[in-house]
Amino acid sequence: MKNHKKKKILACILAFAMMSGLCACAGQSSADTTSNDAEYLTKEDITVNETISNDADGEHAIEINGEEAEYSNAGVTKTGDADGDEADFYGENSAVFATEKGTLTMTDSLIETNGKHANAVFSYGEGTTVNISNSVIETQGDCSGGLMTTGGGTMNAENLTVNTSGRSSAAIRSDRGGGTVNVSKGYYKTTGMGSPVVYSTADITVSDAYMESTASQGIVVEGKNSVTLNNDTLIADNNTKNSDKSDCYQAVMIYQSMSGDAAEGTSSFTANGGSITNKNGDIFFVNNTATEINLSGVEITNEDAEGVFLRAEAAGWGIEGSNGGKVNMTASGQVINGDMVVDDVSTLNLYLKDNSSFTGSVNNSGQSGDVYVEIEDGSTWTLTADSYVSGLTVSEGSAIDLNGHKLYIDGKEYSAGSASTGEAFDISTGSGSGNGTPDGNGGPGGNPPDGEPPEKPDGNGGPGGNPPDGEPPEKPDNN
Repeated sequence: MKNHKKKKILACILAFAMMSGLCACAGQSSADTTSNDAEYLTKEDITVNETISNDADGEHAIEINGEEAEYSNAGVTKTGDADGDEADFYGENSAVFATEKGTLTMTDSLIETNGKHANAVFSYGEGTTVNISNSVIETQGDCSGGLMTTGGGTMNAENLTVNTSGRSSAAIRSDRGGGTVNVSKGYYKTTGMGSPVVYSTADITVSDAYMESTASQGIVVEGKNSVTLNNDTLIADNNTKNSDKSDCYQAVMIYQSMSGDAAEGTSSFTANGGSITNKNGDIFFVNNTATEINLSGVEITNEDAEGVFLRAEAAGWGIEGSNGGKVNMTASGQVINGDMVVDDVSTLNLYLKDNSSFTGSVNNSGQSGDVYVEIEDGSTWTLTADSYVSGLTVSEGSAIDLNGHKLYIDGKEYSAGSASTGEAFDISTGSGSGNGTPDGNGGPGGNPPDGEPPEKPDGNGGPGGNPPDGEPPEKPDNN
């Protein structure tokens, strides 16, 4: 295997950086971004010994159908277009496609697509595995993800550079039927509207990687699925919208769209170490679903002074009156700075453990949704405004610093230094939308009971499918 040179992003001249806020140094690939210490592969690091291309609508440059195959030092290009379910759910028009329990191993390669619904690398179906490493992926068309997994497939990726520039083109993406995605190291950046770095309808783990979105959420989790971040750097700048269902911007969104692409049930977001930097809006937004958020030693920065740390509230998804966010948030050795807002159809259980600290308010405008706070000995809460909760468990002592403000527990004012005992709320009811089944089997977007991939539809417009014009169902980012 070739020893790749790893490039470090160079700082631009200070005056230029002050004017533009961007780095665009000559000679670098499209992986260039704001100044940081991320290491990444460029096209120039890839030695191409074999060129494979395809320009026909709906076809693939590489197709693995049940067999085992290996590619090294390949240059793969794909043009041509596709529409709707066949591409997004089943891999039509992707540059590299594996299915039918096939195993594809790919190293030291360059994969480029320029077409509508032209995903770069696609793993479809139970028993199908794609292993890709030390490679560069670039997609330019709309609805063209970098790594795509559906129908229960498996994707293992290590040390990639993935850049997407089209609309609705997540760098790490899954769709109906989900699967398992493991990503380690590398550089993942999106610049298109509605293109988070990670869009999960699967179980996705990313470790030791750099991730950046410039026009979308950084992470989106839909339905009964998960994202785990281990020692990653995430920078999110959600500054554009292609849906009017919510007025809020956020770094991490957890929701249920009811499009049929994800089973209902409790999702999860876990971050261990690393950092999350939010440029605009809120850090977390939870809507029309139940979720477990676990944070441990993450450096979390919100550069938007008007944004909150957590917003759990109703938006345009689900049935009005039962479509709030239901959240268990557990902080372990975690610093939290920012307010939390929980509306009257939402629930929050906040657990501060292992010397965690929370500086902020909860529902500073008055009593609203169900909120329970539990503060373990050694952890603290410092209020920045009056706060309203439904229940509180804390030992007698100085764990709560009122900081000149008032704390109300179920309408009664809390006395500084006193002990309190409360009870957490049950969030296990899922999205509350009334559709599908709680365990995700047989319901909209879930795999059938035998675990096989979802059956292909006859055409567009079926349950959970795309409307007749081939456009994706309305979601916050149209993935």
